[in-house]
Amino acid sequence: DGVLMGPLINERAVRAMIGALDAAQEQGGQILCGGQRLDRPGFFVTPAIVRIDPGMPIVMEETFAPILYAMTYSSLEEAIAIHNSVEQGLSSAIFTDSLSEAEQFLSVEGSDCGLANVNIGTSGAEIGGAFGGEKSTGGGRESGSDAWRAYMRRATNTINYSNELPLAQGVEFG
Repeated sequence: DGVLMGPLINERAVRAMIGALDAAQEQGGQILCGGQRLDRPGFFVTPAIVRIDPGMPIVMEETFAPILYAMTYSSLEEAIAIHNSVEQGLSSAIFTDSLSEAEQFLSVEGSDCGLANVNIGTSGAEIGGAFGGEKSTGGGRESGSDAWRAYMRRATNTINYSNELPLAQGVEFG
């Protein structure tokens, strides 16, 4: 209860995260918070936020660790260009209170990922959504609008609470 993030999967993942943070610092990045291994059994680390230039090589790597690279940009178009410059394309997000920015991010001119989110994070996906990535992280979809079929029997149900016996869609004879 109240857990938002569990451990990394194994020691190799912890080393990959620490290596990515070291590389970020070597490339001029500044760790603003987090990035430490917790002193307890398991593979627990604190999530890290790193301020870094978008042109640095580490930004292009997919580490599979709780690292947020914070980068500055001067326009939404520039931010989307930075976003789309990576090889990966599974999930993306924008946080904004501008409907115009949200629509631009979700349009063909916006995110090139398989999952595009507005004002929610990039982990997970709704069960009814077509799950899958683009570029080097996919090109296909799992689940989607028919995913429920594996778990249920499809049926249409109509309940009449009146004392009448109506026909479908209000049809009347005579």
